[in-house]
Amino acid sequence: MKTILLLAFCALAASAYALEESERVNGENGWYVPQQDGSFEWIDMDEAEEWLDNQEMLESRALSTSPVKFYLFTQSNPKKGQKITATSKSIASSNFNPAHPTRFVIHGWTQNYKAGMNKDICAAWLSQGDYNVIIVDWARARSVDYASSVVAVPKVGKKVASMVNFLVSNSGMSLNDLYVIGHSLGAHVAGYTGKNTNGQVHTIIGLDPALPLFNYNKPNKRLSSTDAWYVESIQTNGGGLGFLKPIGKGAFYPNGGKSQPGCPLDVTGACSHARSCTYYAEAVSQDNFGTMKCGDYEAAVAKECGSTYSSVRMGADTNAYMVEGDFYVPVNSKAPFGNIN
Repeated sequence: MKTILLLAFCALAASAYALEESERVNGENGWYVPQQDGSFEWIDMDEAEEWLDNQEMLESRALSTSPVKFYLFTQSNPKKGQKITATSKSIASSNFNPAHPTRFVIHGWTQNYKAGMNKDICAAWLSQGDYNVIIVDWARARSVDYASSVVAVPKVGKKVASMVNFLVSNSGMSLNDLYVIGHSLGAHVAGYTGKNTNGQVHTIIGLDPALPLFNYNKPNKRLSSTDAWYVESIQTNGGGLGFLKPIGKGAFYPNGGKSQPGCPLDVTGACSHARSCTYYAEAVSQDNFGTMKCGDYEAAVAKECGSTYSSVRMGADTNAYMVEGDFYVPVNSKAPFGNIN
């Protein structure tokens, strides 16, 4: 099935050259879709969306083609996760403590729960106190075919939401201090999680939400600012692998949001794309990313937001209560990346 799906998409991409290269705008009238070898294939938006709609219908009829696993980390087990399931026995025998805030962390394409971003973000939160950090491992992300991973996103989000709903209903977890944090495709999984919980998630953090095959004008099919009480986006490879237009209620643009210092010859954008995770882990542990408030996202991209620091820091735990709008974030080329002590 995966082979057929991949071949169908490749055929679609190969036939989609109605637009001349000079007319193509990534994310506006089509997408440059990443391939396993690091190259990109262009596909026009109308053709891609028709294909995606058809695949989504097939996916929704499938019984279980998107396996999802959950690993719990706490201060009692900061290095080795406990695999948990949505059963009372599993949660009761784990280190899950409903009195502590919970953080779900969701990886992106080609990754798994052992990815460096998960370790860094988990360690950052546990350095701040008692938390339940639940790392989501979704197997479909490891498909060599990006498009098939995109197709799986809604169903994976619903499965994460089911775990959230179980923990709220059966284990006493509160939505009022729940964060769902996702990188790239995982950011959109976080969005679908928020769309499907029984009640409103407090905060979603989108770490450079993936752009290819996601339409800014269709917020019901991507991470949206309404998917939680507060949604923050940290956008580091905008217009490439990630969105350039603001996704969150609070949208942050490190170095203008397109590329990142210390990422030379970043032809595919992978280095800049990954920096969103590195910055966020540092922000949680050090709270050191000062920002300038911008009139709009274009000003943030152009780095034309003045030189006066605002009171807002990127990734701060208090942002949910005070932040709205677009922010430019100066960053360093190496750690520590934040510019405020």
